[in-house]
Amino acid sequence: MRTVLLLAFLLVSTPFFSQTEDEKQIKAIYDEALTNGKAYDWLNYLSNQIGGRLSGSVQAQQAVDYTKAQLDSLGLDKVWLQPVMVPKWVRGVPEFAYFETKPGLTTNVPICALGGSVATPAGGLKANVVEVEGIEDLEKLGKDKIEGKIVFYNRPMDPTLINTFSAYSGCVDQRYSGAAEASKYGASGVIVRSMNLRLDDYPHTGSMGYGDTPLNERIPAAAISTKGAELLSTTLKLNPNVKFYFKQNCKQLEDVQSYNVIGEITGSTYPNEIMVVGGHLDSWDLGDGSHDDGAGCVQSMDVLRLLKETGYKPKRTLRVVLFMNEENGMRGGNKYAEVARNKNEQHIFALESDSGGFTPRGFSIDASPENVKQIQGWRDLFEPYLVHMFYEGGSGADIGPLKEDGIVLAGLRPDTQRYFDHHHAENDTFEHVNKRELELGAATMASLVYLIDKYGTIPIKKVKG
Repeated sequence: MRTVLLLAFLLVSTPFFSQTEDEKQIKAIYDEALTNGKAYDWLNYLSNQIGGRLSGSVQAQQAVDYTKAQLDSLGLDKVWLQPVMVPKWVRGVPEFAYFETKPGLTTNVPICALGGSVATPAGGLKANVVEVEGIEDLEKLGKDKIEGKIVFYNRPMDPTLINTFSAYSGCVDQRYSGAAEASKYGASGVIVRSMNLRLDDYPHTGSMGYGDTPLNERIPAAAISTKGAELLSTTLKLNPNVKFYFKQNCKQLEDVQSYNVIGEITGSTYPNEIMVVGGHLDSWDLGDGSHDDGAGCVQSMDVLRLLKETGYKPKRTLRVVLFMNEENGMRGGNKYAEVARNKNEQHIFALESDSGGFTPRGFSIDASPENVKQIQGWRDLFEPYLVHMFYEGGSGADIGPLKEDGIVLAGLRPDTQRYFDHHHAENDTFEHVNKRELELGAATMASLVYLIDKYGTIPIKKVKG
């Protein structure tokens, strides 16, 4: 009877001891992050001493130099800069806009040029306005009603969608492709409602493209604040003959050299298996890029520090990668993947933080069903930290080019309800980042990296024939 009881005890207690080891390590990670985290101090410098880090700018280079120096100070096995050519678009002097209800009676509205846009004529652009809900409305109106006018795209983000990134995806096409499509109908310019769920006076910039539109047919594009959009829309209903004026001085210059910043801890057992954690170092120029994506960069940097400080020695090679040029070109992510493939490097896992420094809620996982199930099986380890969302979905833009059979991609998913209040706008600033939320995010990322490193990923079985 005593032997039976002993066997029963061993069967029950074996998973318990394994679980306890993981619980202890994860608690040590969270404790270190919340008592001695470095992410907030690093972000303070990036945001308040350097500021907005538009690709190709002096500030972007300062950020490269600063983050490399901080990684050097952590005692990693290797830190280096990976060269990458990036576009250099400059905003110029601040934009100005108003609408005119009758000669001499004007109302100023806040706008900003969209990233990649051409400038208006030197004296500005003034024309009648045609309001549309989206690109699909252009064909319905036809060239006769659009030619020579400014197209006003006014489809708002859907407030009923709890996932605000889904709401963003539902209307961002008008920002990116709106100018290229409107120019086909002879429009003279476009104004786009900001991608923002809140009514405020902050215009939100973002990338746009002209596709194959010839240079001499490209038209200027600007974002208008949500309050400005509401006011313009209401005024147009009362007076369809409203004229809109805007002036912007942006310019596209020649590409310049920049860098991805990379730090590495070499794996003790499987050094050829590489795991990446990262965010993008560039930002737009209106604010200081604290949430997008200074937060993701400093969290990723702290992941390696947290593992070192808690005494964990990774089996696999861990890399932090601070990607350059996510916002207006994706050159950094593409270059990193290109170099990795040229070197025949074996990446098994990549985790990105690019959804702001808000309270972490979980992870989206882009992987095989077996690997998704494995990560979901660790949910209980995260629930004490109120991290409970583990679902199949997209990961991140910069790690996306690494995708191939077998690799596990994941994205940190914080609470998203406030993210688009700040996204690409003047109020994306350090004061809107909560220290504790930022540190919780770094600890959450480090905990997943620890678990993947300890247990590995599940290889996909190749089907012969």
